[in-house]
This record gives sequence, structure tokens and C-alpha cells, in this order.
Amino acid sequence: MSTRIDRISEEVMKALAEAMRSVKDPRVQNGLVSVVHCEVTNDLRYAKCYISVLGSETQAKEVMKGLKSAAGWLRREVGHKVQLRYAPELVFELDNSITHGAHISEMLHELKNEGKLGGEDEE
Repeated sequence: MSTRIDRISEEVMKALAEAMRSVKDPRVQNGLVSVVHCEVTNDLRYAKCYISVLGSETQAKEVMKGLKSAAGWLRREVGHKVQLRYAPELVFELDNSITHGAHISEMLHELKNEGKLGGEDEE
């Protein structure tokens, strides 16, 4: 059963990513937005969608507002593509993992350049 839910979650994620490209809302179009992960509940009624926004925190908040206002349209589009009896209600959650990872990578790079990070050549 769980493999079916995983497969449906994957399909919802792909369909949502595709549908988001067609959203007319400028708040969503202005940012670099990607769907990181989707989790569909066992009853297929809700899909929690983790969204990553590359940009400032203000941009991220605006994108999330835009997605919430377009949720009904996105739900219909996802429903057409995934073809379930009921299109799951989309719940958007901001995911900062990509931004957080980029920040850590940047900090490690700075430490390495300053010589404070132990490299392979040091004993």
C-alpha cells in the first residue's frame, strides 16, 4: 500500500511542478520556485507539498501567498494529470533545506579559503 502512496506522491509532485510553470500570478513567476517533495495522505485527500524558493525571505513569503491563492487552480490541474477519483487538497509548506545547504557550503568554502578548515595536505 505504501508503495502506491509513494508513487502517487511522486506523480502529484511532477504534475504540480509542471502546473506551477503556467501560474499567471506574478508573485509565483518572479521567484525561482521548485517542488522539493510531496506527501499524499493515505486517504488521498491531502497532499503536503514542500516548496523551495531561491531568493530573499520576503520573496519566499510572497511566493507562498501566490501559491495559496492559486491552490484551487493548481489542484484542478494536478487532478487532471494524476487522474484520481478526488484531486488531493494541496497544502504548501516552505522548505528551506536547499537554501540552508547552500549557506553551509558557502561557509565551508570561506573557512577553507581562510585556512581554518583542515585539508588533506595538513598532518
